[in-house]
Amino acid sequence: MKDFLKKDTPKTPLIQMEYESGYFLISGRSIPENSIEFYRPLFEWLDEYNTKPQTKTQFDVRLEYFNTSSSKCLVEVFRKLEFLKASGHEVEVNWYYEEDDEDMQESGEDFKEVIKLPIHMHILEE
Repeated sequence: MKDFLKKDTPKTPLIQMEYESGYFLISGRSIPENSIEFYRPLFEWLDEYNTKPQTKTQFDVRLEYFNTSSSKCLVEVFRKLEFLKASGHEVEVNWYYEEDDEDMQESGEDFKEVIKLPIHMHILEE
């Protein structure tokens, strides 16, 4: 299975999914014109990954900002990772935010309440 890489732009995040290591990263800003279309290739990649996942999957979220439609897409990503965890695989999510960014901290805390995955909160080091 090939890795997935989508380079960042001023409106879209970097998305890096490394199959062999089971390491996933999303970083930057997520305010695409059409979130569903932007994230669709990622959803398809995750569906394929879920058929032959690594023993451990780590997903690091380092977003500066995301809009409401991107939030819904993040929930979909988390749901796909919940499936992995439910089938006995180790899944870890790390949510990074700037120390003074209460909105991003609150967003991570909100996801922790509704997603059945271990979400670890981290303040970004400067």
